[in-house]
Amino acid sequence: MSFKGFDRQTYIVDSAKAFGDRRISKREFLRRMGVVGIGFSGFASGLLGNPFRRSLGKPAFAADIALPEDQVKFLKEVGGKYKGATVRYTSEATPPTVVLNQIKDQFTALTGINVEVEIVPLEQVLAKATQDVQGQLGTYDLYYLDQSWVATFSQDCIDPVQYTKDKPDLAMPGFDWDDFSKPLVEGLAKYDGKMVGVPFDIPIFILMYRQDILEKHGIKVPTNYAEFTAAVEAITQAEKANNMFGTGLQAKSGHYSLECDWTQAVWGHGGGIFGADKHFTGNDEAGIKGLQWYQNLLKNAPAASTTSTWDGQFQMMAAGQCALVQSWDEFFPGLDADDSKVKGLWQPAKPLQSEAGLRGTDKVGFGEIPNLGHQGGSIMGLSQYSKNQEAAWIFMQWACSKEIMTQCTLAGGFAPMRISSFADERVKAKAKVMPGTTRHLETVLWTIDNVMASEPDMPLWAGYSNNEIPTELGKLLTGQDYGGDAKKCMDAVAAMIDAKTKDAGLL
Repeated sequence: MSFKGFDRQTYIVDSAKAFGDRRISKREFLRRMGVVGIGFSGFASGLLGNPFRRSLGKPAFAADIALPEDQVKFLKEVGGKYKGATVRYTSEATPPTVVLNQIKDQFTALTGINVEVEIVPLEQVLAKATQDVQGQLGTYDLYYLDQSWVATFSQDCIDPVQYTKDKPDLAMPGFDWDDFSKPLVEGLAKYDGKMVGVPFDIPIFILMYRQDILEKHGIKVPTNYAEFTAAVEAITQAEKANNMFGTGLQAKSGHYSLECDWTQAVWGHGGGIFGADKHFTGNDEAGIKGLQWYQNLLKNAPAASTTSTWDGQFQMMAAGQCALVQSWDEFFPGLDADDSKVKGLWQPAKPLQSEAGLRGTDKVGFGEIPNLGHQGGSIMGLSQYSKNQEAAWIFMQWACSKEIMTQCTLAGGFAPMRISSFADERVKAKAKVMPGTTRHLETVLWTIDNVMASEPDMPLWAGYSNNEIPTELGKLLTGQDYGGDAKKCMDAVAAMIDAKTKDAGLL
């Protein structure tokens, strides 16, 4: 199928609306997006059709903001010139977006600039942004962009670093571009050398463990896959009668959460998803070892694992049904909530090391980065077509400033984008057992800076990661097909994916 630019955008908008109205399935929506070259990070695609983020605890209400005096002066004097303007931003319900929506009136009080934050399901975010750039409407001044959309919208967004240079009178004092983590800037916010927006959200895998259970059985905190396996098996054997298992999984058939677990298992055993020749490699020796390892984990996890996404996995942790998990860092603050049955019992640790060694980026395809910390992230972009561009830029700087990003973290314990936020004394003061704890963030920062992993960057990936891979894995893990044979399952997946990749002209 061939599209001109305008027709392509219309197709995206119509498809997103059809999915939102439930006239087409998620599978069909992702297929259509693959046809027109629109990808989703696997993390984001798992949120499609859901108006809410993972229900792992709500952010606390943010406190009054204490900006530096020079920034207050800037907002009053420079921002005040745009009093009465209205800045519009559309986003899915990321933790920082939820907090921004809470505190936006504090920005308006200083500048007189009104802010409308529209929180909608992710497919609607895509439809609204696409329709806006198609007609160059300027309906929205700021865009939420999944990392897989950065290339698509790069020409429609203003390079914020260049904008700072071009309009120095609009540059907020102390904004400090060097304060953003370099791996986040490179991995999320840049395309073809251009800065498309500002990093805004970064869920990432870390290891989490029940300290009391490990101590009870004299088990040290595992650092690699072999140690993790031994610990999981020992805990299951000792505690199964108490409805406690070694681990809990997000292994729901046909859901992206299962693909997340599988991807990390493959990377951790020295494998990759695609080879340098762009053929699927999950069926090679390393890939099969990773899947077989995961099959064994399933024997040491609650039966509900095969019907659970990340929400279910979190509930297993919060209910005291498992002792070791390698999964999303966003789980951690909710484990210390006042109503948690395991408050203070879980501890964070670095992701498991790979005894086999990691596959090099020169040996994989489509921009894949095999590593230890599976990530999914987003950025905030400034629209080329905004009718209130300068007012929007002032709000964007405020929203992404050190103090505001720190407030987002303080309100919920979520990982910040700013290096200084990790080091902020207020953030460190919450590194203890309490609601919205930040005691996991030292581990998160290390993971981002040292072992951040990324799935392939290709339009068809959203479909593969939500359909072919987790569907066939589900058949294997639930005994519906393949007779427990990991190799047979992965060979079938390889045939499916290679055929579709070839049909798309990518092989």
